[in-house]
Amino acid sequence: MTVSSKAAGGVRGRRAALDSRSVFMGVSALVLAGFALLAALAPWLQPHDLTKFISYVPFQPADAQAWLGTDVLGRDVLSRLIASARVTLLMGLGAAVLAHLLGDTLGLLAAVRMGWVDVVLCRVVDVLLSLPKIIVGMVAVAALGASIHVLVLVTGLVYAASVFRIARALGMDLIRQDFVTAARARGEGTLWILFGEIAPHVVYPLAADFALRLGFAILFMSSLSFLGLGVQPPMVDWGGMVRENLEGLAIGSYASLYAALAIAAVSVALNLLVDASHERNALTELQK
Repeated sequence: MTVSSKAAGGVRGRRAALDSRSVFMGVSALVLAGFALLAALAPWLQPHDLTKFISYVPFQPADAQAWLGTDVLGRDVLSRLIASARVTLLMGLGAAVLAHLLGDTLGLLAAVRMGWVDVVLCRVVDVLLSLPKIIVGMVAVAALGASIHVLVLVTGLVYAASVFRIARALGMDLIRQDFVTAARARGEGTLWILFGEIAPHVVYPLAADFALRLGFAILFMSSLSFLGLGVQPPMVDWGGMVRENLEGLAIGSYASLYAALAIAAVSVALNLLVDASHERNALTELQK
């Protein structure tokens, strides 16, 4: 085989890999867009009221009135699954935004200022990262109450420590670059260096982490709900649906599995989207 044919084969292989990554990205984006649309239109898509008992028989099989059957109290599973999509996704989004607002700002600040600011922030983050997240969440929610605001706040603070580490590492790589040195020589202040010089260069990696952090936040809050420390009735989220309908598995009801599959679908789609996007960008750079 000649050198030119080997090179052509390598180009075709990279193009095939690039196309496959594009397919993964498209499918993942389509799944996430579907769930986002479901959450946005939840009040109009619910066939029944959340608290309406459409059957006196718990875990009734699917029929024309209840397409996914009924839950442990005879309520429509499909209506509660749609309504819980809005609660779950909005809570996860709020927690991810809070985690990145705190983690990105403090992480980049530690990289820019260094000295005692960096030392203090790093030691606080080390303590937070050494604690089991689920235990911290359980203690905080048990002490403050299981309201949506508390759940979002606790989840955002728990994951802000991990975001801090990533933002600080990115900032430390950039702080020694010539454009930052030039900005300091011009007499620019910390805020300008932080948001005007460094922040634009770390948008993509932090955006990728934001997508992953959203999946982690959904899993974390669903775990708390499964333990009975999440969203309280009459509101419902996917983790709570899994918990309240778990006993139905013994008699062949899939009420709890639908919510578990929804959690898995969103988490897997977010991970695939980030991984495929990263690999696609790397392959694109190789083709240049």
